[in-house]
Amino acid sequence: MRVDKYLWCVRYYKTRNMVTEACKKNLITVNNQIAKPSREVYPMDKISFRKDQITRTITVLDIPENRVGAKLVDIYRKDETPPEVFAHLEMLKLSKEHYRKYGDGRPTKKDRRDLDNYENEFLEDEF
Repeated sequence: MRVDKYLWCVRYYKTRNMVTEACKKNLITVNNQIAKPSREVYPMDKISFRKDQITRTITVLDIPENRVGAKLVDIYRKDETPPEVFAHLEMLKLSKEHYRKYGDGRPTKKDRRDLDNYENEFLEDEF
């Protein structure tokens, strides 16, 4: 089966066109070789691809006939992505929300006064 069809069948990408674009950007490798969308995959091949700031590694266990349901995906692949990568992604998400939550808009006058009061309290504690 073609690598683009395989990754679409096991639900890593929503469309085959998305897989094709990833192949053109050299984001997908099969057995540590850059893969074209038409590259054939066989059982026990290792596929690495970068998606959503994560480099995932999977091993092909079997070839599906066509797109499978989410509950049946584990029959056809083994995910070997280390858990540290997911922890790193979680830290990235938390660091983006550190300063202001998304959708809060610009700081208000009250936010500015609160910051000024906090700085003044901090400076008074030092002296």
